[in-house]
Amino acid sequence: MSSLGDAASDLERVADRVPAIARDDLLRARVRAAFPTLHARFARLYGDHPDAFEHLTAVVELAATSWGERPQPLRDLDARREADPDWYASERMLGGVCYVDRYAGTLTGLRERIPYLSELGLTYLHLMPLFECPEGNSDGGYAVSSYRRVDPTLGTMAELADLAAELRGAGISLVVDFIFNHTSNEHEWARKAVAGEPGYEDFYLIFPDRTMPDAYERTTREIFPDDHAGSFVQLPDGRWIWATFHHFQWDLNYANPAVFAAMAGEMLFLANQGVEVLRMDAVAFIWKRLGTACESLPEAHLLLQAFNALLRIAAPSVIFKSEAIVHPDEVIEYISPGECQISYNPLQMALTWEALATRDGRMLQQALDRRHALPDGTAWVNYVRSHDDIGWTFADEDAAEFGIDGYAHRRFLNDFYVGRFPGSFARGAAFQENPRTGDARVAGTTASLAGIELGDDGGEDRVVLAHAIALSTGGIPLLYLGDEVAQLNDYSYRDDPALSGDSRWANRPWYPADAYASRFDEATPAGRVFARLSRLIDVRRRTPEFAGNELVPFHAHRDEVVGFQRPAIDGSGAVLVLANVGDHPVGIDAVTFSGLDPAAHDLVADREVGLATGLELSAHGVLWLRVRPA
Repeated sequence: MSSLGDAASDLERVADRVPAIARDDLLRARVRAAFPTLHARFARLYGDHPDAFEHLTAVVELAATSWGERPQPLRDLDARREADPDWYASERMLGGVCYVDRYAGTLTGLRERIPYLSELGLTYLHLMPLFECPEGNSDGGYAVSSYRRVDPTLGTMAELADLAAELRGAGISLVVDFIFNHTSNEHEWARKAVAGEPGYEDFYLIFPDRTMPDAYERTTREIFPDDHAGSFVQLPDGRWIWATFHHFQWDLNYANPAVFAAMAGEMLFLANQGVEVLRMDAVAFIWKRLGTACESLPEAHLLLQAFNALLRIAAPSVIFKSEAIVHPDEVIEYISPGECQISYNPLQMALTWEALATRDGRMLQQALDRRHALPDGTAWVNYVRSHDDIGWTFADEDAAEFGIDGYAHRRFLNDFYVGRFPGSFARGAAFQENPRTGDARVAGTTASLAGIELGDDGGEDRVVLAHAIALSTGGIPLLYLGDEVAQLNDYSYRDDPALSGDSRWANRPWYPADAYASRFDEATPAGRVFARLSRLIDVRRRTPEFAGNELVPFHAHRDEVVGFQRPAIDGSGAVLVLANVGDHPVGIDAVTFSGLDPAAHDLVADREVGLATGLELSAHGVLWLRVRPA
């Protein structure tokens, strides 16, 4: 047993025990660069553990071994990304997301779709959970039974590595979920822990009776009340195990350094298969402490930073994407070059839908004004909707500035988007309604939520408007594949006993073959939406002002209009974005543009626009104007 000392002396001790460090100059340089961070985080997490130094040595040795096994094409990618560390902030970035089985059947089938993905302009492809998982309900694959085996109905790990290589050759980075808060109850670690096998008994939080679960549940919240009450489920032998989400998803115990090492091994294995971005699932939940909500604790950040330091040694081209659907002030805390380099932007997503429902852009404008800025070396992933539900994650204190009660407003938005509110254009589905608390979220495809399913005249315009905002606010815009051809909700899930209790499957439809077949026919909704989104994507990739995150507010002084500028790097001007979330045309007077040259260029329509007498913005209209100072 050995405790930790100072970083410099411990580095020398580790190097003595890991011979590969002395044999490889590049590895040695990377270990020396990353070790101070890794050591500091380990000391705070595990410094009191009697075997802390042995565990630290083990994870450094793991990183050294993984680097030694890293294929040369991935080492070449490491070098390119180290030379261009902000590669993900380019105006050419465009993300796509899909379930392999629903979009292409298998990994082989997905390889056949790469030409289309290139045609669309993708540079980033997120494949929804594809690892081995329990049959039937597996929370959409988020209950992982093995991180090293692909679901056999989709293919094999070798096929995933081949797909990654082919995508990389097409300029598309592979993104997969790293579900590291929990495993399924069928995972090897879970089986061994329940059996009390030495070395695994503390991989999960298991208690003999309700004493500790009751103590924890005084301050934790229910996530999936339809599945089980509280944060624990009972094992057949009467013991209780922590399960934040579904009863078959058991939370790992990161207070045990052996869990950190085990999960680090899975992470580095995936990196060596060619995965370039790891979506860090449920980051807010990964550390538990009695007397707290067990969400967004300081140790969660330390864990992410320690994992990051290992990647800088063994796979420096790999980055993390944060999935933190929490209060906006907490979302930003996960985003930094040393933690999660990119992050979902749930506030912008939710408030885009809020603005369309209320025909009022003020809360979205407020979020862009106050909560869009990020640290250098990071980027947002801006999305219109995901595989999941929409939760109304705005801050109540922000809403209160407009005289809006957050609780009542969320109830209104839920009613509106499931079609209960009179005059609603939306056809979404309620997810996880809790009759006791009134809490709920909303599921649905973009087209169904925006009004196309209902046949509302503004539906297509709303789809385009929502994507135009995601495409122009900076970072990586993300398309749920199929939305570009106006796919509707798929209600067939109701006939599948394993899925019928989860309304999110409505917005995880099967590949819309008919819509794709008509994508060039502008007599169809699929064709019209595809043409308009393709035009926006093409303009974006040719507009350098859309690189990076910098955004300057522009207030049109109309509640329906959201505005901002994306400045040019050389300071010569900007692209002015204006979006009317209302149902009627809006006039913006000339005084609003008085600081700008009256001659502007409409990038999407490729025409000159005069600002001297103001302009009119059509209902659900969006303008991308290249402007210069007056």
